[in-house]
Amino acid sequence: MPRAVLRTVKESQVQMVQMVLPTDTNRLGNLLGGQLMHWIDIAAAIAAARHANRVCVTASVDSLNFHHPILQGDVVTLQASVNRAFTTSVEVGVRVTKENLITGEKVFTNTAYLTFVAIDEDGKPTPVPPIKPMTKDEKRRYANAARRRELRLRHRK
Repeated sequence: MPRAVLRTVKESQVQMVQMVLPTDTNRLGNLLGGQLMHWIDIAAAIAAARHANRVCVTASVDSLNFHHPILQGDVVTLQASVNRAFTTSVEVGVRVTKENLITGEKVFTNTAYLTFVAIDEDGKPTPVPPIKPMTKDEKRRYANAARRRELRLRHRK
């Protein structure tokens, strides 16, 4: 089956915004790591599905580091972009920032890389369209995605 027409990064980008509510936090008033991972997975899944025009399932999540705590009342912005398309999978990068609505301060808190596999109606992997990076930053992320994939595949063996 031939792969579909080339897509740009911009076509599938996602920006998701969440307010941290009391039910999202631990006893210290910090956002639960699992809740943030859930939001990251959703934003990345939407970007992957937009790119592939298919249901995409999470195949892997690279390391997730927490640089700054996210507090109750903060607004969390998740920006997800497809970094690279492979045969049946895509790597999606998600950048997370927090914003204090009272002070207006915005702080970068996390980056995560996730791999999604596009599936057909029978639940089998299916080809995804190739991606064309346009900007300098998109080209850097495209090249870095190939290196991360090589490490993932080596680690799997």
